Amino acid sequence: MKPFENLKQKKLFLFDIDGTLAVGDTLYEGSRELLSYIDSIGGKSYFITNNSTRSGQDYVRKFREAFGLETTEDQFVTSGFMTIRFLKNNFMNRKIFVLGTASFVAELRKNGLQVTEAFEEGIDCVVVAYDSELNYQKLIQASRVLLTTDAPFYATNSDLRCPIDFGFIPDCGAICDMLTATTDRKPVYLGKPSREVVDYCLSLNHFTREETLVVGDRLYTDIACGINGEVDTCVVFTGEAQPEDMKTTSYPADYEFANIKELLAHCTEAL
Repeated sequence: MKPFENLKQKKLFLFDIDGTLAVGDTLYEGSRELLSYIDSIGGKSYFITNNSTRSGQDYVRKFREAFGLETTEDQFVTSGFMTIRFLKNNFMNRKIFVLGTASFVAELRKNGLQVTEAFEEGIDCVVVAYDSELNYQKLIQASRVLLTTDAPFYATNSDLRCPIDFGFIPDCGAICDMLTATTDRKPVYLGKPSREVVDYCLSLNHFTREETLVVGDRLYTDIACGINGEVDTCVVFTGEAQPEDMKTTSYPADYEFANIKELLAHCTEAL
């Protein structure tokens, strides 16, 4: 690990949410205090989640109602947001097949994108998101598009499983693996671990890469995102990653802590 005193440089914190700051509607001990500490030093917090089922507005509401925390919509950089940004830049006024929740589809349409949820002629690309409303008919439609067209295949995030109060449930990466096994088509992932997530957050303020820390519980998305974005990383063991994973991972974190409370202690000790 890097020296703990280096934490005193950090002003821009890019947090994963599920498994890192909270699980479900439960905020982990120390999360509120860490966010308050960041505000007190003139820093900034962003929440870089691969959960595409919620919009920024949805997260602002959840943070207020579930956690009693006031946030702004621009603080939430979701995989859904990054996907919409990509699609608007590359597939505006073109036909996009989407497998995702009704909320995600509505958000795409709200942004002026031409979306279909069924096979039809002239599809220009395929987008798969984490879909808590998944059914077999959706998989049939996606398989048909992937097998009968050469439309490029994109997905919001590569996470295989999503933390929940009893453990985990299948995430976007698991859905994509099922489609890949069926069609031999592999997606390009647009959320974490893409460095674009880090670059976008940096573009919103004046902080440098040296002042930035990515904090998450998953090595192949959260920590890989920080590594790809050339900033320091911190893993907490309250979600998917466990201490024994550090011995074999291809994505070693610069800092390792049992939980957010422990990270907070080292940040404040570094003052």
